[in-house]
Amino acid sequence: MTVAVLGAGPAGMAAALGVLKAGHDVVVYERYREARPAGNILNLWPPPLKALRALGVDTEDLGTPTDTQFRNLRGRVRVTVKLDEAVRATYGGGFIGLLRPALYERMLAALPADVLRFDQRVTRFEADDRAVTLHFADGTTAEHDVLIGADGIDSLVRRTLWGDSPKREHRLHIVGGYTYAEVPGTTPNSCVLTHGPAVQGSWTSIPGGHQWWVLAATDPAAPPPPDPHRVAAALAEGFPAPLPGLIAATDPAHVQRWVLRDRVPLTQWSVGRVTLAGDAAHATSPYAAYGAGMSIEDGYFVGRALRGVDLADADAVRVALQSYEDPRKPHTARQVQQAWLLGKVFHHTPAPLRPLRDFVFDHTPFLQKVAGDTNPGEISKQLALIED
Repeated sequence: MTVAVLGAGPAGMAAALGVLKAGHDVVVYERYREARPAGNILNLWPPPLKALRALGVDTEDLGTPTDTQFRNLRGRVRVTVKLDEAVRATYGGGFIGLLRPALYERMLAALPADVLRFDQRVTRFEADDRAVTLHFADGTTAEHDVLIGADGIDSLVRRTLWGDSPKREHRLHIVGGYTYAEVPGTTPNSCVLTHGPAVQGSWTSIPGGHQWWVLAATDPAAPPPPDPHRVAAALAEGFPAPLPGLIAATDPAHVQRWVLRDRVPLTQWSVGRVTLAGDAAHATSPYAAYGAGMSIEDGYFVGRALRGVDLADADAVRVALQSYEDPRKPHTARQVQQAWLLGKVFHHTPAPLRPLRDFVFDHTPFLQKVAGDTNPGEISKQLALIED
């Protein structure tokens, strides 16, 4: 009895590990010739770290634990992310800062080599009560008992199940990079997000150095800038140290830029023997700092749902996949929508209203309750759902 996974990103690799832990055979089909990290910088909250450990991934020294604050341009603290003390004791702080290739290396090391099939482009599939049939670009086919679509925001599996839907443009872009240079103004084990009137500039500790990003409004239809490093430096003008220094010290080869898009959350992920995971189910803006993390959690939970299930039994598979998605949808939809709304508030508030917005953020507990208190509570809930 075999499970097919489309996509070798964090969702696909986690799903494969989860299926193996459930006692089933699995094959991961990846259209590219290798598992390619989509981006350079990354943060992972405690729940995906716990899920990775449960899936057999080595997380020792994977990243640098951090404490997180939101500040204004003058350094006034608007938010302190307050995690439960037991969580802090176990994970060393809030999320860990790391580079995305490091996560891929650890997850690939945990997977048996024969699970991954690269350079395999699936063009369509059919599913019935008996099996799922995959059709490849080279004319071959393969049959499996279950299909997990972990094939990203442009998912073939999602499109086949639910039809095409437009991407939601945030009209924002992010430029991010990393450096191992020593830059004055940094503090160990820190993540600081600073908001100006319409630009966010942030930095995070990573093993041996720091990652940074700047986030601002853009026209998604405009051609990409020829020099993202110069764009980042310009956006960071006027921000307090160490952000401008970190950008200046970064090799332009270590800088990437991407446009923020997502999709409105689905109300149903699964049909029969087929389900979704990761961005295919809930494409998330980086403003949530949780896209890759939720993808990893999906892989853990779909594997757990398939434990002890006879994959030849179509009804048993359907019930198992529904039990996987039902608890995930409220959590993931909340993160997607909150990221969307925060982007609008911080970057698309009309200029005349920005002083009022900033007064509320600086002199009321509103932002602390939304980002500093509610999110940690959600993190604790997710941790409790993941087995040790």
